[in-house]
Amino acid sequence: MSDSRVDLIYFDAGGGHRAAAQALAAAIAAQQRPWQVRLVNLVDVLDPQTRFRRATGVAPEDLYNKRLARGWTLGMAQELRFWQGLIRLTHAAMLRRLVAHWQHTAPDLVVSLIPNFNRVLWSSLVQARPWVPYVTVLTDLADHPPHFWIEPGQRQHIVCGTQRAMDQARAAGCAEPWLHRVSGMILHPDFYRPLAVDRRAERLALGLPVDHAVGLVLFGGTGSKAMQTIAKTLPDTPLILLCGHNAALAARLRATPSLSPRVVLGFTTEVRRYMALADYFIGKPGPASLSEAVHQGLPVITVRNALTMPQERYNTDWVRDNGLGVVLPGWHGVDRAVQELMANLPAAKQRVAAINNRAVFEVAEILAQILAPRMGRLEPTVDCAAAA
Repeated sequence: MSDSRVDLIYFDAGGGHRAAAQALAAAIAAQQRPWQVRLVNLVDVLDPQTRFRRATGVAPEDLYNKRLARGWTLGMAQELRFWQGLIRLTHAAMLRRLVAHWQHTAPDLVVSLIPNFNRVLWSSLVQARPWVPYVTVLTDLADHPPHFWIEPGQRQHIVCGTQRAMDQARAAGCAEPWLHRVSGMILHPDFYRPLAVDRRAERLALGLPVDHAVGLVLFGGTGSKAMQTIAKTLPDTPLILLCGHNAALAARLRATPSLSPRVVLGFTTEVRRYMALADYFIGKPGPASLSEAVHQGLPVITVRNALTMPQERYNTDWVRDNGLGVVLPGWHGVDRAVQELMANLPAAKQRVAAINNRAVFEVAEILAQILAPRMGRLEPTVDCAAAA
């Protein structure tokens, strides 16, 4: 295991995959594992000359992220199948490039934190370095089959953050010894460090009330125009609105009339601190945002409708099944959801507090077990049924 080369595969579509890779790398470093951890952007491997960017003027992930920021998510279920078909059509070309990459970089363990590409990633590793274990860590609460996270017929490790994902892996025929259950989604180790926050003083400094519940509104690193609807529907509700890299959205929100104090911020590395100042969370049902909010003790208000991305729809079931907040059909009813949540806030906070997510540390331990000589070298894989 000493000086083992561990590759964490990510891309920037949505931002959560890079964040998960960085969080896992940080946990491994904090545990002083004797590994050389390498963060590998799959797009850089497949398109090292950035032909797509030079031809279009934009990176492929940026197209996806701009759609999220504008809320253009209707029809993404059908679009997902189109892109999966394109991935299958270009499988042979990607396979050749990845085989050469593995042969050149010689990893001892490959960990995928991305969906859709696990067939070509695994197949290329088997061809280039068949003794090297391959691990898929789901960064969604559940799979969205077929061919999203779990690929039936592959021999590999699968790491699942919910019982639903475990059940899906078993249904795909994956054998128990190499199925791994962890307690949630990967969060950065910073979320587990002590945080000194004087809520009263910091709220006063921000102009927020100290005797009234405050909501935190967050739609990932690119924000969303839905935040404007929420702000307009809650004119008398104190809010902290985090807009990420969307400066134009932040400017519009600052110009939105309000009867109550609110704080509008662009990109910040202090998300956890602002969560500590809030009492509940409002945002899209992304696995990372929901998991961060729940870990910080915040009940959630989210939505599920035709605009909800297909891979995030189960997340709303997770919220409902665990009593972690309110799921709406649309943001125009967010005022009623706030009233409902306020009427049951202590009980909701108690249920949220019962969720104990230590996944980032558990995944690091699982990788250590896989790298151990007996399991990592002699029995590196898991059988999955060939059924589609």
